[in-house]
Amino acid sequence: MTKSTKIITSAFCVLKLALHLVADSHSGFQGDELLHIETGKHLAFGYMEFPPLIGLLAFFQDLFHSHSIFIYHIFPHIASLIILIFVAKITIELGGKNKAVFLVLLGIIIAPSFGDSQQNFQPVVFSQLFWTLGFYYLVRFVKFLDKKSLWLLTFSCILGFLSKYDAVFFIFGLASLLFFTRTRNALIRNKFWLHVLVGLVFILPNLIWQFLHDYPAIQMFNRLYETQLDKISRVTNIMGLLIAMNPIVTLLLFLPGVYFMTSSKNKLLIFPVATSIVLSFLFLLYENGKSYYFFPIVLTILPFGAIFLEQIILKRYRWSIYPITILIFFGGILIPFGMPIYSLNRYLTKIYPFEKKEIDGGKFAVRNDAYYNKQKWRTTLREMKSVYDSLPMDERKYCLVWAKHYGQAGAINLFRDQYDLPEAFSYHGSFYTWAPNGQMPKTIIALSYMVGNFFQPYFGTITKVRTIYNPYSATDEQLYQYIYICKNPKQSFEVMKELFKTRIFE
Repeated sequence: MTKSTKIITSAFCVLKLALHLVADSHSGFQGDELLHIETGKHLAFGYMEFPPLIGLLAFFQDLFHSHSIFIYHIFPHIASLIILIFVAKITIELGGKNKAVFLVLLGIIIAPSFGDSQQNFQPVVFSQLFWTLGFYYLVRFVKFLDKKSLWLLTFSCILGFLSKYDAVFFIFGLASLLFFTRTRNALIRNKFWLHVLVGLVFILPNLIWQFLHDYPAIQMFNRLYETQLDKISRVTNIMGLLIAMNPIVTLLLFLPGVYFMTSSKNKLLIFPVATSIVLSFLFLLYENGKSYYFFPIVLTILPFGAIFLEQIILKRYRWSIYPITILIFFGGILIPFGMPIYSLNRYLTKIYPFEKKEIDGGKFAVRNDAYYNKQKWRTTLREMKSVYDSLPMDERKYCLVWAKHYGQAGAINLFRDQYDLPEAFSYHGSFYTWAPNGQMPKTIIALSYMVGNFFQPYFGTITKVRTIYNPYSATDEQLYQYIYICKNPKQSFEVMKELFKTRIFE
């Protein structure tokens, strides 16, 4: 990178971090990230829904002994900045210069898809990070055919797999290296089978963990297809992807990027990496992944679009840099659709009217729950505290909380010392593996969303004592939370684990 390129990249990193910090000041913890935070207390070679790296990162964040959202978003924010840096480096390696770097980074900043997916402590942002790193070293290897780039590509794939299983789509795309004589010979010369072997050694502990736990990740994906993915058409998915990127980014960077990949004259470099992207895309499309599964692929296509603008459009019409930049800046009005950079009240006034939908029984169907989660969990924990304090002292001594949803269990365990609450357990997702053993206590406080008589079969008596209304929920199920006092359990914790063995992802 030249000095001017570093200045451009640094400026966008500062802007990106500022947006994330503003969003942190307005948002609360999202349900999934509360599960990910809990993994830091249970280090393992695998978890029910995802690989082990997120647990290690959560462990390091736990060392701060803080409940602050700023602390638990340290690693996501660092990852998002590294993504920007390496997208800039990819653009340079592909032949772009300062204008291309400026345009591609600006496009990422204004895309709601990346603001949303890179904001929270979830495997998604780390998947994007290692996919981007892997693609950068793929480009370097295709250019120089060197051993160093191949090893760095290998370790990027390993870290990607240990972050999120969608790394298999990127790895599948690397088969493109075998299609071209130049790269195929380089793989053989560099003994690529050693790289495959090293990769297997690093991921083997996770594969063994999955085997010992009856492949829960596969169970989760099967459940996901049953309840969601099989009901979504591929056309709907792609349309959702193009909108989530920001229509301006789609028109000015993504679609030109697709065109430039197929028409570039630099075939030795572009064709192998473009084939890799196409293979990953087609495999993911065949599996009908959600639209956000494609976000890492988009990050590898946008640099091509920026280079197209720089080398084709701006070269012929130098003045066009100004209207293009103004148009992309104008696309920034969509940033609040992805990141909670507004307060809840301002969001309801300025943004919500454009994505308003009716929920029977609800007041505001807020699509991005980050806008209201801070208020939601504060209200929930206060009500839980009130119920817990109402119990006789002898019952409080051994009482536990059974949370139906892992997000509810994660919220209680994260904040329970602030509210003097007992520990929560759950049989939902990875919480299943952390459930207690032995006899169940005489009294349990249960927390759930709208799930009917879910707790009824497991206790002698159940009393609903609180109803918590969430006027901002975008789903019928989460409009209400219910708190129950459950007494006289009918079975032990061991029996409970057997009963829920096939219901982990309900």
